[in-house]
Amino acid sequence: MKSIPANVVAYRRTPEFSESTIPPALRSRHSTKRGVWGRICVAQGQLRYRILEPTLEEHILSPQQHGVVEPQVHHEVEPIGEVRFYVEFLRVPR
Repeated sequence: MKSIPANVVAYRRTPEFSESTIPPALRSRHSTKRGVWGRICVAQGQLRYRILEPTLEEHILSPQQHGVVEPQVHHEVEPIGEVRFYVEFLRVPR
């Protein structure tokens, strides 16, 4: 998994989701826009994070391990039992 560049800053954050409130769009193939990075932050439990390209990668996210979403790279998430998480969006300041 890549790391988030030092020159990007957070500009928006989703509400906190649980295993029962994850929007269907996050459970299936989706991506961020050009220039937008994401940080998946798990507050409780575990979340399976699949990076779908260029090759399949699978990571188990937890409060100790956040997920990095690269711009325009397709990915999806899946809860592993009870979970609480949010996504922070980052970009180069304008």
